[in-house]
Formats: sequence, structure tokens, C-alpha cells
Amino acid sequence: MSAEFAGTLILILFGVGVVAQAIAASGLGAPQSLGGHDAITWAWGWGVTLGVYVSARLSGGHINPAVTIALAVFKGFPWRKVLPFIFAQVLGAFIAALLVRWDYSEILAKFDPGHTAKTQFVFSTMPGNGSLPIHTWGAFRDQIIGTAILLFLVLALTDARNSPPLANMAPLIIGLVVVAIGMAFGSAAGYAINPARDFGPRLAQYITGYDTAWRDQYGHFYFWVPIVAPVIGGVLGAGLYILLIGRHIPEEGPGGTEPRPEYDVEE
Repeated sequence: MSAEFAGTLILILFGVGVVAQAIAASGLGAPQSLGGHDAITWAWGWGVTLGVYVSARLSGGHINPAVTIALAVFKGFPWRKVLPFIFAQVLGAFIAALLVRWDYSEILAKFDPGHTAKTQFVFSTMPGNGSLPIHTWGAFRDQIIGTAILLFLVLALTDARNSPPLANMAPLIIGLVVVAIGMAFGSAAGYAINPARDFGPRLAQYITGYDTAWRDQYGHFYFWVPIVAPVIGGVLGAGLYILLIGRHIPEEGPGGTEPRPEYDVEE
């Protein structure tokens, strides 16, 4: 469990940190090169890559409850480990968000003294990133689609029968997948695609002064959307991979052996 905690902590340090820099620091006049959508997507992608590399050997590098649940449903990951993994992932995300909140405390206080929706999405997602005309169910749809894409590709990239990346490159390619999802599907709901990534920082911001953390910009309870929708999307995406690709690939690799990528380590 410690590996999932550490891997998710690394993910959120880079991911939430870059959003704090892009939104608050750039908003106060820091160089524009510090912020922007491209910086956000790349930092989140590198956060995923580094988080997986940190945790892959010990835990498989899930760092995402949607991944853990999908692997339990379709790939034989032990169900007894699902809740401990999720707890470790959420705790890692929570502690990382607290560290970012502390490190950026002066900048956030200057940019948004009331700790309002103006900087709420530094830590947690909102429909339409707090400004576009997206509501609850549009964001719910978006999170299902985005997480389905993620899990479809995670299984494709870690299936040893499907010519996966060699030389331990799978974490890097998975990070690039997250970059691509952010660039293509980042507008409707902030591409949480990870319940721990959203809930842990949301809890951290709530206990540090963001009274509206559980709601969206319309005042509706929203926190459940980036929890429930990614789980549905993850199971859907993993199931589609198995249906369309996985079940058609021969079980044995060349020479009758099947190498196992580190990303899929379960014990």
C-alpha cells in the first residue's frame, strides 16, 4: 500500500502544483510561460509517468481507483486489495494537495482572498472548468468517456500478448496518453479520470478554507461525479479492450512464454 500512497502523492504534487502555478501565480503577473493549458497537460502526464515508475515494482503502479477496480473486474487483481489500494491512493492525493496548498498559500491568498470558485479548480475539478456551459450530466458523460479511453489504452499498453512497449517504457507511454486526453478532452470536466485525484485534493481544500469545495459553480453538489463516472468509464473501457482486442490475441507469446510488464505487477 505504501507504493500506491507514494505514487499517487507524486502524481498530485506535479498535477495540482502546475494548476496552482498556471492559475494563481500567472494571474498575479508571473511570466506567462509558467502557465497555460499546455503546461498543465504536460505536467499531469509527467506526474502519471513518474508516479507509475515510483510504484510499479511494488504495487503495479495503479495510482487510480478506476484502474484498480477495472483490473479487479477483468484481470484478476485480488478484490481483498481493492479497498486498501483505494485508501492509499486517496491518502497520497490528500497529503500531496495539502503540501501544494501550504506551498502556494501566500499566492492563493493574494489572488483569491475569499478562497472561492476562482481558484477552487486548482485542487478539484468543476464542470466546464468553472466557466464553460457544462452542467452535471455533461461532465458525467465526459468523465465516462475520458476514463474509458484511459483504461482501454492502459490495457493495450500492458498486455504482454499485444506487443507492449519494451524496456520498461509503458509508464512513459501511459503518461503521454494522459497528456493526449488532457489536450483532447480537458474542457468539459477537467479530465479528472481518477477518483483519488479529485477527492483527495477536494477534501484538502475543504479543510483549508474552501467552503464550496463539494459544489460546482452553480451551487450543485458535484463531488460525486469525478468519483462515480471514472469507475464506470474504467470498467467500460477495460471491457471494450477485452471484447475488441484482448480475447482475440493468442494466450502464449513467442516461444511459449509471456513476459509480464512491470505496470501489471499485483503482488
